[in-house]
Amino acid sequence: MTSSTKGNRPNLLRFGFALLVGAMLAAGARAETDDMHILIGSYTHDSDSPGVLRLRFDPATGQIDPKPVQTFTSDNPSWLVLDNKRGRLYATNENGPAHDDPVGRVSAWRLEASGQHQPIGRSISLGDEPTHASLSHDGRYLFISNYGSRPNPGGSLAVMPLAEDGRPLPVTQIAAHQPSGVHPERQQSAHVHSAVPSPDGRRLLVSDLGADRVFVYRYDPSNTERPLRPDEPASIELPPGSGPRHLVFHPNGKHAYLALELSAQVASFDYTDGRLTRRQLLDLKDAGSDVRHSPGAIHTSADGRFLYVSDRGDYNHIIVFAINGDGMLREIQRRSSEGREPREFAITPDGRFMLIANQLSNALVLLRRDPDSGKLGETLQTLPLGRPSDIKLLAPN
Repeated sequence: MTSSTKGNRPNLLRFGFALLVGAMLAAGARAETDDMHILIGSYTHDSDSPGVLRLRFDPATGQIDPKPVQTFTSDNPSWLVLDNKRGRLYATNENGPAHDDPVGRVSAWRLEASGQHQPIGRSISLGDEPTHASLSHDGRYLFISNYGSRPNPGGSLAVMPLAEDGRPLPVTQIAAHQPSGVHPERQQSAHVHSAVPSPDGRRLLVSDLGADRVFVYRYDPSNTERPLRPDEPASIELPPGSGPRHLVFHPNGKHAYLALELSAQVASFDYTDGRLTRRQLLDLKDAGSDVRHSPGAIHTSADGRFLYVSDRGDYNHIIVFAINGDGMLREIQRRSSEGREPREFAITPDGRFMLIANQLSNALVLLRRDPDSGKLGETLQTLPLGRPSDIKLLAPN
């Protein structure tokens, strides 16, 4: 080593140490920003919840911070719609005649650069108990599912335009369906339970529990007042008394899966140009069993290899299916939800955790998940939370 190199050695050491410290600080900063924020909708009727809560989740430790980052006061926000592209949040206020506010509504917030949400407006849904909503691919409309528990007038699909700043505007279109009348209590009128845009955004598929049908609408935004019109065929028929609830598309857009609430079944379909072709009808309840089953939430994993269904009633499990190459389902696991009425659930983007909203246990449950096998593992945390109804995951800060 030359004398000049020896002379520079302290400077080199200091420089190397500075790089190491910088790398450690950067890693710490990345670890901080890797924290994920969770939005929880919760029923305010018969609970002490403010409505919507924003919580911090650390995927490194697998723990949710019980202290909310922010809360939004909102009546019975049963379903959340997160518009990440435009920085907006919408909630269906599942109000009806039995609630303090008997009017169904939709509320909206804007996500500020600071990470906080600011209210930007709300609008009446023109129906009782709006229980689900979805956003058109172009961000111009919300499609609202008014469940409508009363036989008269029953449920309806409502089209709600959005202003350029995201404010919900008055409903411009309503669609109602004929009930099947099979179930003596649940099917004497229409009960729209979900409305899901097709992968290409050109159609809307509407599950009506009261009609035993999935209705298919064409989406044409050039007709600004009435952007939906019945497709041809206008609907697909399901088994009498089955009660379709929620439909989800496979990430590849070629398959779809439907939870049938009243018959406790899951149906799988091929999907082509607006047409659903049924391939499977799988029973979740054992023949002859007296245990009450009630399928609710249904989601695929991000990689499209697995399907998950929450089964409520007296059963309260998450049922896991493997999805093979042509979209067919094979059951691989039944895992307790560790609570009552698992209304909704969400899988973290890395696939390592599942969060479950156990509505009647007043708890949010965190489970470990194996991304390779798709199976659910140990319970990591149970967080008390009044009447949780929906879960949406925000991207890291």
